[in-house]
Amino acid sequence: MNIVARGILAGFSATIVLSLLMLLKTVMGIMPELDVPAMLGAMAGETMGVDGSSIGWMLHFVVGAVVFGLGFALTNRALPSNNQVVKGIVFGIAAWLVMMIAIMPFAGAGLFGMSIGLMAPMMTLILHIVFGAVLGLVFRHLR
Repeated sequence: MNIVARGILAGFSATIVLSLLMLLKTVMGIMPELDVPAMLGAMAGETMGVDGSSIGWMLHFVVGAVVFGLGFALTNRALPSNNQVVKGIVFGIAAWLVMMIAIMPFAGAGLFGMSIGLMAPMMTLILHIVFGAVLGLVFRHLR
């Protein structure tokens, strides 16, 4: 399997795990206001003039599988460590920083999502670390 397919499949797998954790968090009543697919959908819906709920989930999976999965595959050799799980975690933290600095303010949640609350950056960091670990683990096993 080539590196592009490995990256996208690993990114898709990690996005499924991340999505399940996000849904579980919401069902448990933990920070229901932190709903990234809804934020993405609102941003896309405003620009496209449509309801953003389905679009938000599609964008969430495209970003997780294609953007981050492919990004991980292409930067894999440059990431520190020989352990793919550690590489995935490092990549996940980098993806979290991009989200906190670029996406959250653009979505109206402020820098590091602070307008949602202090738990927003901590919760999203934990979710991105899990995302990265799964990303690296699946990428390693898809040889």
